[in-house]
Amino acid sequence: MASDYHKPVMLHECIEALNIHPEGTYVDATFGGGGHSLAMLEHIKGGWLIAFDQDDDARREAEKIAHRSFTFCHANFRYLKKFLKLNGVTKVNGILADLGISSHQIDEPSRGFSTRYEGPLDMRMDKNSTVTAAHVVNEYDEPALHKMLGMYGEIKNARTVAKAIVQERVGKKITRTEDLKQLLSRFAPRGKENKYFAQVFQALRIEVNNEMQALEDFLHQAGEVMEPGGRLVIMSYHSLEDRMVKNFINKGKVYGEVEKDFYGNVLKPFEAVNRKPIEASVEEVNENKRARSAKLRIATKL
Repeated sequence: MASDYHKPVMLHECIEALNIHPEGTYVDATFGGGGHSLAMLEHIKGGWLIAFDQDDDARREAEKIAHRSFTFCHANFRYLKKFLKLNGVTKVNGILADLGISSHQIDEPSRGFSTRYEGPLDMRMDKNSTVTAAHVVNEYDEPALHKMLGMYGEIKNARTVAKAIVQERVGKKITRTEDLKQLLSRFAPRGKENKYFAQVFQALRIEVNNEMQALEDFLHQAGEVMEPGGRLVIMSYHSLEDRMVKNFINKGKVYGEVEKDFYGNVLKPFEAVNRKPIEASVEEVNENKRARSAKLRIATKL
């Protein structure tokens, strides 16, 4: 099932990192195509796996799993604590989060995530949400667009592009992926157009789905629900997310300075297991291009 829908990255490494106890309670915070969940269930005997995903397609995939140890929550992982509580769970032994967008979502033109297909500028993970990429592009003012493109897309000429978008939409709304790419092609570095388009699309996707705030909420809740000795395993695909995860593991917070107790000990829920992030093998990258940018971080609850 999972293979044709979405090939999980570093599957073996993720499962190993979780250090699954058969009787334990575990969370797959980003169910996607279910590849990680299925692999986790192979190790759970008598325990429990609770999976999260806000995407309707993911929910349909989850319905195919008939396993008595499995529960699916149709929700964003930022509501981790709330939905665990609804299921009578206060503490868990391990949490896995794969922050990548599933290949199934990318390859569906109507979702508007991909730079490769012509489609509507949508990019909503949760289709009930009212904010689409088209809304952001056509309604945000120039300073807001500039900030978003610079921060989430990490593009150098964010101010120029923001200005161009605002000028362009006066004549006609920008509603399709092709419309946006056509405009962006005037500002993309020669020979690196596709990478540039991908950075802008990434910025829009992060904004539409409020991904950075959701990640921060999730990380703090993960610290609150994890049993001592439990494992937090997170795979990220761009530097912004990886930096947030790294900061949270090392400092106990996503931004800002470390807080210490009276004795000078850093106040943080987790301790890093691996100093440097684990990356996919050359073989895996050759088989699955999406593994190329993946960075896996593992931490233990103190």
